[in-house]
Amino acid sequence: MTADSRRPLAVFDLDNTLADTAHRRRFLETRPRDWDAFFAAAPHDPPLAEGVALALASAEECEVVYLTGRPERCRRDTVDWLAAHGLPEGRLYMRRDAGPAGGGRGDRRPARQTKPEALRRLARDRDVRMLVDDDELVCDAVERAGFTVVRARWADASAELETAQEQEGRT
Repeated sequence: MTADSRRPLAVFDLDNTLADTAHRRRFLETRPRDWDAFFAAAPHDPPLAEGVALALASAEECEVVYLTGRPERCRRDTVDWLAAHGLPEGRLYMRRDAGPAGGGRGDRRPARQTKPEALRRLARDRDVRMLVDDDELVCDAVERAGFTVVRARWADASAELETAQEQEGRT
């Protein structure tokens, strides 16, 4: 067993926890929502200083893991964004892609369901020190599941993004 595999995990959400999505929310205000444009603009997200500082501090004692509702097709852009902003290297868990026009086997369940499940899987082998997330429903569900939560309240709330997270399982 390596020293790193014994370290507890600090799990971070991305959107509105580490990355400021304000500039791309306009794509969620259209009908139908323009998901392709919303995710294509993610590489231009400014970092959120509070979240970045917490991730860097957490990396001193924990292995940092990223748990996002972004679809798998955004992996390269997301990994590049994390590196460009000096965030700790860490495993990145993303939603399975839905096929064209929303078909396929993508997971569109609300994050309040998928994230506690993911944390329980991680906790089988490792101590999960905390989840840092901006979604209040996710935070409530994760606390009910017995995990420690840090509520990321440093970004402006967005009703459109909350709807996307809760009702559409998109982020």
